[in-house]
Amino acid sequence: MPTNLDERPPFPPFTHDTAIQKVRMAEDAWNNQDPERIATAYSSNSQWRNRAEFITGREQIIDFLIKKWSKELEYRLIKELWAFDNNRIAVRFAYEWHNESNEWFRSYGNENWEFDENGLMQCRYASINDLPIKQTDRKFHWPQGHRPEHHPSLSCLNL
Repeated sequence: MPTNLDERPPFPPFTHDTAIQKVRMAEDAWNNQDPERIATAYSSNSQWRNRAEFITGREQIIDFLIKKWSKELEYRLIKELWAFDNNRIAVRFAYEWHNESNEWFRSYGNENWEFDENGLMQCRYASINDLPIKQTDRKFHWPQGHRPEHHPSLSCLNL
């Protein structure tokens, strides 16, 4: 845990191991669904493109996440490192959720991340598609929060 809100190790330039660590930290934070805590991993002027939304700064990130999780219920996310170089990381991900009508979805996407020298994400570009699924087709069944270490990865699940 960082000692300072303006730092979030590991810092760039990333190695394979530190890039994987950064991806898992992001996955854990999003699975815990604490918008205020999540926002501290982003620079104060972080720029996002999430689908067709453009978001700037921590306050907008918090507002976005509160709105997101009021609609995407029982959210479970898996992220996987795709590539990395210096201060950039690319991930692919999938998450499952349902709406208020109990219709289930698996959302698939890719994110491109860029970090400042303090390890804070300064840019996040996300492209996401939603696939309706039956509840019986769900693959993410752990309790809310941290994905257990033994749970299969996206690659193992052929997602």
